[in-house]
Amino acid sequence: MQFSNETKVAAGWTMGFDPDGRELLVVAIKATFTIPRDGDEPRLADTQVPLVEADEFTGVPGLSAPIYESDYAHRKPRCDVLLNGSAYAPNGRPAERVTVGLRIASIRKSFDVTGQRIWLEGVLGTVPSAPRPFNAMFLSYDIAFGGVDNTVPEKPRAFLRNPVGVGYYPSGRKVEGKPAPSTEPTGRPIRSPADEYQPMSFGPLGRNWHPRIAHAGTYDQAWLDRRAPFWPGDFDYLYFQSAPADQQMDYPVGGEEVVLVNLTPNGVVRFHLPSVAMPVLIVPYGGHDQQLDANLDTVLLEPDYGRFMLTWRLAIPMRKSCFDIREIIAGELPREWHRARRTRGKRHYSNLGELIAAQKNRRKL
Repeated sequence: MQFSNETKVAAGWTMGFDPDGRELLVVAIKATFTIPRDGDEPRLADTQVPLVEADEFTGVPGLSAPIYESDYAHRKPRCDVLLNGSAYAPNGRPAERVTVGLRIASIRKSFDVTGQRIWLEGVLGTVPSAPRPFNAMFLSYDIAFGGVDNTVPEKPRAFLRNPVGVGYYPSGRKVEGKPAPSTEPTGRPIRSPADEYQPMSFGPLGRNWHPRIAHAGTYDQAWLDRRAPFWPGDFDYLYFQSAPADQQMDYPVGGEEVVLVNLTPNGVVRFHLPSVAMPVLIVPYGGHDQQLDANLDTVLLEPDYGRFMLTWRLAIPMRKSCFDIREIIAGELPREWHRARRTRGKRHYSNLGELIAAQKNRRKL
């Protein structure tokens, strides 16, 4: 099978499979745009970010927060909106607390970011210290509520919604001086290491975190005996949604306004997503060509770099296998290509007069 990329951006393909066992052809196309000034249109960045082939983390895989997930998810029923970036104190003046916000279409998400804190043990129990003022703080689930309480070695406990975070100590032992979270829900400040709070960040969730892991299905002896290596019967494609539920939306069509609050040194930034179609032509060995539009299912904002990435995906189940397909072409092809394919190399005449003139010339020769 041949793959051709006729776009000016990154594109690639892979094979997956559906729950019924059929092979799945997956095409991913990713475009990098610059974040414009207010009122300007986004434009393609001079440097295009390549497709991510394997998950990347802020530190040791599995022990730190995911920062990029593979762009080769099999399917995404909805669009993930993710953000890798920092919280900035307004007007460049150090602050102990800043509220950050992200708005796009149906998504409205905000939370508070504090300076570094530790747990202190006092007369009224264990409480977080006063935050240290900051100018900018990188946001990730590493500094959100969560983590693993190993203070009782024989009974370790993990906060399954964010096992790489900080501040979770349900045992209540040896907490003095340990890091407290630097993000928290607005209006619900974190007060105790023994309570449970919603982890707050804008990045991707780990594949084995709750509630995402619930969509992966059940892998038991029955699965081993009857379905392995295919997905279990209760597998749900929502598993491939790497964003939390409050950062998922219907597939964008273009024109949706993006608003970033205190996620750049400028305070509030507004722009609109571009309207871009990403056609993919499927050329089989037998039957007719099929041109389909890929779905825009991932928006990744990186305001620290002044850019954002849009990823389109097309997933097509095969009748038999990937050998059904002769060629995949990502992007818009010129009319001449389609014309030549229809006429199979024969010369095309735009009107009858041009055809008659060509015939007369051949007779003269």
